[in-house]
Amino acid sequence: MTIIQNKIDFAIVFTVNKANPNGDPLNGNRPRQDYDGHGEVSDVAIKRKLRNRLQDAGEAILVQSDERRTDGYRSINDRVLGNEDVAPYFAKNNKAANKEELVEMFASKAWYDVRAFGQVFAFKGTDVSVGVRGPVSIHAATSVSPVEITSMQITKSVNSTTNEKDPSRKTSDTMGMKHRVDFGVYLFCGSINPQLAERTGFSDEDSEKLKQAFITLFANDSSSARPDGSMEVNKVFWWEHNSKLGQYSSAKVHRSIKVKLNDDDKIPNSIDHYTITVEQLEGLSVKEYDGL
Repeated sequence: MTIIQNKIDFAIVFTVNKANPNGDPLNGNRPRQDYDGHGEVSDVAIKRKLRNRLQDAGEAILVQSDERRTDGYRSINDRVLGNEDVAPYFAKNNKAANKEELVEMFASKAWYDVRAFGQVFAFKGTDVSVGVRGPVSIHAATSVSPVEITSMQITKSVNSTTNEKDPSRKTSDTMGMKHRVDFGVYLFCGSINPQLAERTGFSDEDSEKLKQAFITLFANDSSSARPDGSMEVNKVFWWEHNSKLGQYSSAKVHRSIKVKLNDDDKIPNSIDHYTITVEQLEGLSVKEYDGL
C-alpha cells in the first residue's frame, strides 16, 4: 500500500429531518445548539459513525461500541493487551529502548482508527504512555441556519418490574422527554495530513475507504432518536492537493463551500430550499459525490 503523498481536504453536507443527531447529556439529551441557535454535532459523534461504518466494511477497529463488538474484549485495555504484536511492549519486564515507537507502529498497523484518528495508550499498571497523532482531523458539524427543536413528553406504561406490594397491579407510569430537530442542513469539514500519515502508515487505500464511509455515513445507524431515513448525506466534496503542504490552506479550501438558503423569509424543510456551490480555486480541482 502507498502512503498518501499529498494533502487532502474534504467537506460533507447532510440533512436532519425530525431526528436528534447528537444529544447533549448535560442538557437533558436535547440536540446540541450554539448560542445563535445553530445545530451542532460533535466531531466525536462523527468519528463514532465513521468507526461503525468502517467496522461494517470489515476494518479492524480499536474503539468499538460495546453493542457492536466483533471480538470478546469489553475494553480498549483488554483489546490492546490481547494483541500479540502490541501487548509485549506494555509488559514491565520489557526493556526495549524504543517501546513507544514500536507501540505506535504496531497499533497503527493493527487498527484502522488508530492509523486514521490516533489514540492515547495509557493503562493502569503499565509504565508505557504513548500518544499517537492521526492524520485525519474532523471539525464539528454546524447547521447552516438556526434549527427549531421540538420536545414531546413520553410515557412508559408497561411493567418493567412486578409491583411488590400488589403483583396484580401494574407499577407506576414513567414520564420522560424526547427531543428532535425539525429540519436542518449541516456542514462539516476536515483534512488528511500526509506528514502524519507517514508516521501511522495511512495509505491511499485507507483514504478511499474513508471517502466511502462519508458517502454512507448514516447507513446502519438508525435508532429511536434517529429513525431510518431521517439523516441523509447529500454531498461529499474531496480535494486532493499536489503537494504535502497543499496549494491552499485548509481554511481557504473549506470556505470555498457555500451553502445558502434560497429564501431567508421561508422556514426551510428540504435540501431543495438551499443552494450548494463550490468556489473554484485555481490549480485545485474538487471531486463531488452524492450521498447514499
